[in-house]
Formats: sequence, C-alpha cells, structure tokens
Amino acid sequence: MDIAEPSIKSEEILILLDDDFNPGNVCIVTGASGGIGRAAAVAAAANNLMTVGLDINEEDGRKTQQMAKEKGGQMVFLRTDLSKDQDIERAVSEAAKLGTIKFLTNIAGFQHIDSVENFPMDKYDLMQKIMLRAPFLLSKLCIPHMKKSVSGTGVIGNMSSAHGHICTLNKPVYNITKFGLRALSQSIAAEGEGKIRSFSVSTGFVKTGLVLNQIPSQAEQRGITEEEVVRDVMMGKSRVKEMMAPIEVANLFIFGFSRYARYLVGGDLLFDGGMVLTY
Repeated sequence: MDIAEPSIKSEEILILLDDDFNPGNVCIVTGASGGIGRAAAVAAAANNLMTVGLDINEEDGRKTQQMAKEKGGQMVFLRTDLSKDQDIERAVSEAAKLGTIKFLTNIAGFQHIDSVENFPMDKYDLMQKIMLRAPFLLSKLCIPHMKKSVSGTGVIGNMSSAHGHICTLNKPVYNITKFGLRALSQSIAAEGEGKIRSFSVSTGFVKTGLVLNQIPSQAEQRGITEEEVVRDVMMGKSRVKEMMAPIEVANLFIFGFSRYARYLVGGDLLFDGGMVLTY
C-alpha cells in the first residue's frame, strides 16, 4: 500500500501570468508544514507572490520555506498556533509588513475518527477552533488590508472537502467544519461586491499525512484491513482510483486566485473524481 506523500516537481506547478502575482502582494497560507498547505505555499511562491506560511510545526514549516526557495520563490514562515487569537493577530500584522495582503489560503486542519456518541468534546473544540474559527478570524483581519489595496480587491480560498457535500460515518466534526467552510466562502463573497472574492476547494482523498494517519483508525472501527479502507472506503465511490497529489489541489487555489477566475464568487471547485456527483 503506497500512499506516501509525493514530492513537488517544478513542472507540476501551475504558473499563471497575472499582474497581481507579484512580490509586492502577500499570500498567507495556513497548514504550511506539510500536505496541501505545503504544496499551496510552494505554488504561491513559485507564482511570484510573497508567501507567508503559518503552522505550529516550525521544523517542517522551515522545510517548506526551503522548498519554496528552491522553486525560485519567496516565503516567510511564522510559527502560529491557530487556536490562539493573539497568534493569528500577530501573524497578520507581520505579514502586512511584507507587502499588501491580497490572498488568504485557509488549509490547516486535522482529523479525529469517532462516532457522535463517543466523540471527545475537547477534540470537537480544537477542530472548531483550527478549522472554522481561525479561517473566520483570519478573513476578518485580512479583508481590511485587501480593501485598502490600490485595486481594493483580494481573494480568500478555503479548503473544504467532498465531506463538505456528503457525510460519512465517524467523521462528524470534520463533516461539520467542511460544510462550514463552504458557508464561510459564500458569506464572504456575498459581502464582497465582486471585489473581495472567496471560494472553496473540495476534493476526495489526497496523498497527505492526514489521510495516512486515519487509515488504522478506520480499519479498527470498521473491522477491515487497512488495504480495504483505501480500496473500498476511500476510493470506493471515486471514479478515478488514485488519490490526488497535494500539488494538484494547490493548483486549484492558484487558479482560483488568478484573473482567470473572476466569476468564481462563492463557488466551490469540486475535484473529487466523481465521488459526490456520481454517488
């Protein structure tokens, strides 16, 4: 069973020509220490944006910073605990010193597998803080910077999921937060008058540590093997029988941020291999 997180190759990064993709504009990316967040930070930096990566994991965040540099981009890493308002406020303040905040990429998240009746409330609270409250607060703090920019424009992208469309068992809080991120995207877009855009990205299973780490729990709770979890549970409803790579997801954010997506206002980019719509 090979679902190790793949490396990021330069030729796999979507590079777009956009006047707003310049070093004077800042792109904040949460969850930048690995997985989709790492890929999004590297892709943003490769697209000439001053990228600011946020994560509580400093060691791996620094690795992402080095990867962005190797791809010819600029990235600053700020160790940030997204469950603490003061950390978030400090991060936005520091990011604003590096240029004009134009893009916000809310990706950070984690998983806990349990039924509603057995779900520990401390895990519920932490998931809500990191996966819903932090994106809301970051949006609240970044929108004024976007409005004060020369063009008065900005874009906020939120990492939802196929689980923001359908719910599967033993993931109640993950389901709730992913539905919530779609609602946050639409709420921001409703207020943005077409200038402050927001959108969400919904994918199936992606080759990340988050996916890898939940396989044993799924196997134990369902009474099946880990191989059966991947084949029958994760990829069972997908018409494409291979998980996405993180950079493929990151490219969707780059497109959503660009001039090519000006009609993407509150919309959701559903790239799930057919999991939802061909269920």
